[in-house]
Amino acid sequence: MKGGALALVGTSTIPSFLTRSVMAEVTTAAANKKKLVVLFQRGAADGLNIVVPYHEKNYYTMRPSLAIKPEQVLDLDGFFGLHPSMASFKPLYEQGHLAIVHATGSPDITRSHFDAQDFMESGTPGLKATADGWLNRALQEEKLREESPFRAVALGGQVPRTLQGKLPAIAISNLQDFSVGGRGPDPSPMSNAFQQMYADSVDAVLHGTGQETFEAVRMLKSADPAHYTPANGAAYPNTPFGNSMKQIAQLLKANLGVEAAFADIGDWDTHQNQGNVNGRLANRLKEFSDSIAAFWKDMGDDTEDITLVTMSEFGRTARQNGTGGTDHGHGNVMFVLGGNVKGGKVYGRWPGLENEQLNEGRDLAVTTDFRRVLGEAAYKTLGAKDLKLVFPNTNVLPQEFLNFL
Repeated sequence: MKGGALALVGTSTIPSFLTRSVMAEVTTAAANKKKLVVLFQRGAADGLNIVVPYHEKNYYTMRPSLAIKPEQVLDLDGFFGLHPSMASFKPLYEQGHLAIVHATGSPDITRSHFDAQDFMESGTPGLKATADGWLNRALQEEKLREESPFRAVALGGQVPRTLQGKLPAIAISNLQDFSVGGRGPDPSPMSNAFQQMYADSVDAVLHGTGQETFEAVRMLKSADPAHYTPANGAAYPNTPFGNSMKQIAQLLKANLGVEAAFADIGDWDTHQNQGNVNGRLANRLKEFSDSIAAFWKDMGDDTEDITLVTMSEFGRTARQNGTGGTDHGHGNVMFVLGGNVKGGKVYGRWPGLENEQLNEGRDLAVTTDFRRVLGEAAYKTLGAKDLKLVFPNTNVLPQEFLNFL
């Protein structure tokens, strides 16, 4: 870990106090080396065309022009197959690193994007008054000797609902433009917001180990993030989401004490012209899977300490609509990727797609509450043992985990 920290800064002469700073943060991160990466597919991704139940006859009846034909899917287990645009996921599944949970979702039946995303990020379906996010609560239980200001990081312009709460979290749009504490000649608004966030604990954060952490970030920037070279020949798509995954890799490699990282990717609301093997959804799936696969390749041996989980607010209707798309549905699919994941398997109880098996006669039914998936990831990765704190007003129990970790 020490070698990795020093290799990233890209300088041959490192002042001793900066060396101590990096080593201190390595020690903090080493207390729990596990890291959780959470990805949100905003807009309600079509799980039925992402992981295709190609042995369901009614799937083809309900989607005469959108269905992925059996000979086109990337077979997983003889019943399910990946969309052909997700070829980069197939090796991860075959190697046992990628697990799939199908027919997941919220017990709340809303078809509102806003409400469903809010419920999933707060972890309290049906309750709009929840002030914080499930991932922030999952991090609150662990008491570290020295907390890094970068313990919870989101890639984007603002801290997402998932990470809002008592524990400070930071949003970073671009590592290259991030100047800590608003102290540079041209401080960014995000830097000033970062300084303001820690105004009440200035002695703890802007002096001592906190100040040294900021110096370590400057060291990270000195490596010229814009010209960062991913390891192992990893090639990220040149897209906002691809760039987010690349920057998450940079932050994790820097050993700054990051334990939870969040990013999202939008444009999954395919009411019109969704396409099948080719088209709008296919293009989105290729960017999504290629970015994650590049991240996995880039992280190399560090993947042993990483769990990555994906989520989307709800699925889409089992039947295609009259404009070549699908409408707001219910059940969906989640992916879990990691060095300790028991992959190569589709988890969850499959409810079937016969007309009488559909939710409200129109959607894939939910058989696995999304909180069981996120709860297991938080419990086994972050050590969040108090699941009643993470997911209040529900009964997520370890004995009910799917045991994909």
